[in-house]
Amino acid sequence: MLVLLVAGLAASISLSQAMLAVVAVWLLRERLHDRLAVSWPLAAPLLAFGAWTLATALWSAAPLESLGAARSVTMLATLWIVLHVLGDAARARWFATALFVAVSVVAALSIVQVATCGGERLYGKALALPSVLSSFFGKCQRAHGFYSIYMTLAGVLAMVLSLTLPRLLDLRHRVASIAGWLAGAVAFALTLVRGAWMGFGAGVLVLACTVRRRGLLLAGVGVAAALVLAVPGVWQRAATLVDARDPTARERLAMLSAGLALVAEHPVAGIGPGQVRRLYPEYAPPHAVRRHTSHLHNTPVQIAVERGLVGLALWLWIFAAFFVRSVGIWRRLPADATPDRALVAGCVAAIAALLVGGLFEYNFGDTEVLLVAMSVMALPFVVERDRARRPA
Repeated sequence: MLVLLVAGLAASISLSQAMLAVVAVWLLRERLHDRLAVSWPLAAPLLAFGAWTLATALWSAAPLESLGAARSVTMLATLWIVLHVLGDAARARWFATALFVAVSVVAALSIVQVATCGGERLYGKALALPSVLSSFFGKCQRAHGFYSIYMTLAGVLAMVLSLTLPRLLDLRHRVASIAGWLAGAVAFALTLVRGAWMGFGAGVLVLACTVRRRGLLLAGVGVAAALVLAVPGVWQRAATLVDARDPTARERLAMLSAGLALVAEHPVAGIGPGQVRRLYPEYAPPHAVRRHTSHLHNTPVQIAVERGLVGLALWLWIFAAFFVRSVGIWRRLPADATPDRALVAGCVAAIAALLVGGLFEYNFGDTEVLLVAMSVMALPFVVERDRARRPA
């Protein structure tokens, strides 16, 4: 079940959701037979955010539509499912490594996806192939793996690369691991998603403050970055980060303006999940090129618009509580517990990458990215539980 779950997280939302449901039923069975002890870390902020999301959906102008858009909030339970299916810290490390291997394979295929792009594939025209292959080979200007869009692959890679970086030199097959990580870095670059790049940079900064071999880490990332920037098209895309004339940057500023106006008019409960597409045309400023959108390319703004400032506060509570708990776990680990310390540090870095990337994209609303994030957030609590069980 874990192997299929990891494969789903790396390549198929249908498979990952199906396996989460199967695992949840199995865990419930184990609990009913008193073979499973349960715990609920972050229960207060997660349940509060979920309840408020449902309340704002019911309060919105289109309750049924909002409830449909809010159903992804159930994916927050992934944290508890993964926590209880991983028996100890060794199994948590295995899960992180398996996720890295699966994503590395997808990354290598994504490089092929872009390197062989051309002809009808360039424009995403229907190909005479099975639907899965047609989706993979189509719209290939930017790496997207088996996901529907490059932003999803970028969000997943930003977290998995950050999660794996402090553990890289300690994995069993070091050369193969470094090769897999570099393949992930190249595919990450080929997504051309600048916000996710900045998120990964934040993850590296977090690791620089936690790992012992920070000089080696920064040097390695620097060399990898230099190699990746040599990939055709990547340097040109990176240069637009400081270009005030960049059209996508101007469009995001237009969305920010509309979002702030919506928050000002609906400060407490927001407009309801899924309602941005209805109201954005009325609030888009005159200079906005896009007059229709379902999200505002900024996670905190999107949360505030849909769920109000109360919802934003509850959402921030989730991650503040995660960071406080995880850093506390990391500090309590003995100095010689190198594998566990590296795993927890990687988890903190991965979620930092998620949050910084979310300043430029509504990645919290991307179910594939959310599932990986919740899975990663479970791992420090597996380590904590395992340590608590050991004799003093």
